[in-house]
Amino acid sequence: MATPVLFIHGLWLHASSWDPWVQRFQDAGYEPQAPGWPGDGDTVASSRANPDAIAGHGIDDVVAHFAGVIERLPSAPILIGHSFGGMIAQKLLGLDLAAAAVAIDAAQIKGVLPLPLSTLRAGFPVLSNPANKSRAVSLTPEQFRYAFGNAISEQESRELFDRWSIPAPGKPLFEAAGANFNPHSSAKVDTANESRGPLLLIAGGKDHTVPETVVRATLKQYRHSHAVTDIVTFPDKAHSLTIDAGWPEVAETVLTWLKGQNL
Repeated sequence: MATPVLFIHGLWLHASSWDPWVQRFQDAGYEPQAPGWPGDGDTVASSRANPDAIAGHGIDDVVAHFAGVIERLPSAPILIGHSFGGMIAQKLLGLDLAAAAVAIDAAQIKGVLPLPLSTLRAGFPVLSNPANKSRAVSLTPEQFRYAFGNAISEQESRELFDRWSIPAPGKPLFEAAGANFNPHSSAKVDTANESRGPLLLIAGGKDHTVPETVVRATLKQYRHSHAVTDIVTFPDKAHSLTIDAGWPEVAETVLTWLKGQNL
């Protein structure tokens, strides 16, 4: 039986942005799927048309949603998450609900202290207004280019924005921003879990939203566990690395790592 793979998107991207990855992993012999977050529409257009359905969902809601998806699978899946999807993947792995996880440019988990100015700027469209915690917020093409497309051409960034961008719930960003001041933060991950499956962290060297310093600080959070925790950096890639023209290189790196873990 083929190993199930769940792709988990982050803020501002629709689940269908994983479609090329789903096809590539299917070709490699896996059984992949890319469910949306709670409230997401089936398409980019329907998601944009109904932002109120997307609003208000926090980290715990998304974790519970994907835990429910996992319950219906025939075996524990491999999780591949981008941005906040990478945080969700780590939480589910820490709960022993996955065989392995790949966290690509993953949002900061509790305990990660670096807060680069570029991260604050990328999150400013949401964090600038406390009322956004209960809203769904869309990016402008210019904000998308800063947060996602700064390492690619302006034209490609605009094409990706037009194709994949949807409103995102503000609540996860506020939860992550206050994580280190909240002992019960939903951004907390069981990084000391010795029984969990292997984890690969991936960083983009030009990422404004989740800079490499954040990913390396995340790696340090796992120092108390002997479970496999690896890191790969793509020096010339930014937050769009899962959707821009260079995505095949990232996908092949993930497939090679999974093969090395006998998965």
